[in-house]
Amino acid sequence: MSGWQAWAALAVFVGAYVLIISERIPRTTAALGGAGLMLAIAATDDVAAFYDERTGIDWNVVFLLLGMMAIVGVLKQTGLFEYLAIWAVKRARGRPFRVMVMLILLTAMASALLDNVTTVLLIAPVTLLVCDRLGLPAAPFLIAEVFASNIGGTATLVGDPPNIIIASRAGLSFNDFLVHLLPISAVLTVVLIGLCRILFRRVFVFDAGRAAEVMSLNEREAIRDRRLLIQGLIVLALVVAGFVLHPVLHYAPSVVALLGAGLLVAISKVETPEVLREVEWPTLAFFAGLFIMVGALIETGIIGTASKALAGTMGGSDPGAAMILLFGSAVLSGVVDNIPYVATMAPITADLAQSSGDNHVLWWALALGADLGGNATAIGASANVVVLGIAERNRQPISFWEFTRYGLIVTAVTVGLSAVYLWLRYFAFG
Repeated sequence: MSGWQAWAALAVFVGAYVLIISERIPRTTAALGGAGLMLAIAATDDVAAFYDERTGIDWNVVFLLLGMMAIVGVLKQTGLFEYLAIWAVKRARGRPFRVMVMLILLTAMASALLDNVTTVLLIAPVTLLVCDRLGLPAAPFLIAEVFASNIGGTATLVGDPPNIIIASRAGLSFNDFLVHLLPISAVLTVVLIGLCRILFRRVFVFDAGRAAEVMSLNEREAIRDRRLLIQGLIVLALVVAGFVLHPVLHYAPSVVALLGAGLLVAISKVETPEVLREVEWPTLAFFAGLFIMVGALIETGIIGTASKALAGTMGGSDPGAAMILLFGSAVLSGVVDNIPYVATMAPITADLAQSSGDNHVLWWALALGADLGGNATAIGASANVVVLGIAERNRQPISFWEFTRYGLIVTAVTVGLSAVYLWLRYFAFG
């Protein structure tokens, strides 16, 4: 591919990114427009954009979202989320900070078992209802949940899509991730709670009147359709089991989600058009456009060049190499989605690890940098994009900069602590 196409592709990506940040036009329009220009200048083509696993749309992500959005859409009709919202507020005695702590812990733990996108799809509707009941702005609570989902997802092989790529390339098991990444993930979740107490301190205003109103409610009365609720929970349990048993069943999460959605629509009385109206179609289109743009950067060699330049500064498995990989991955994952970044960086990391004979420390540095770096900006990770879409649909929009100004602080602190963890565990005492 010629040099001018690489420069043109970079210009298109930067231009689309500026439009997304400025919010002068809808972000979906910017992403799809950028994708169209990438195809127009032949920085990518239809085969690379739609069929290639490395440079095309990640259909597994798109159809996972589609299936889970459909399931959540059915569950919304049962009153389940209202029930959970009232239950959570009553347990927290209406105290906003206690509510946030509950939501952060629930999100982090769920993200370790499910993927973080599925988790935020389930938690976000509850959060919106909780905030509505207490008269609180939803944005800080949703943003905190995104951070918790990306931190919690770091802990396991299935928690964040980049971890699946790393495990496949490095030959790492589910237990390897638990042993090496669960400890730091747990510590960072506690640190996140402390950060949120400081960052969102103005939000935690206790309204005794609203709290008393919620405390007087009976959450059981929120359930509108018990039969549909039972059907939905059974299907959701089967889907979760399918996610957890992926190493045994070998069904991709997207397949499990679509099977679950199809089963739920088939056994319930809910009309298919009614379910499809609950799907966040602009969010799915945004993902498609973003994947095509990033794929074009891979096709033209831009991401490969950046990754090799990053790798070229490393000499082997020493603290310097691990730190460069950790911080470099965090920076790049905040700019491009961390899934294609890790897919590009994995073979380079494999070569470095093999030549240095390290004990997987470079892989843990890559995982921590990519997963935690996704918190830096509004488009750094899939969960971020999904939550912003949900917020916008519910008329509580979160701007790019509102998310990013908090995300940069959380990323800086968590990545910095991860650097200390890597150095202490693998070099100072390793």
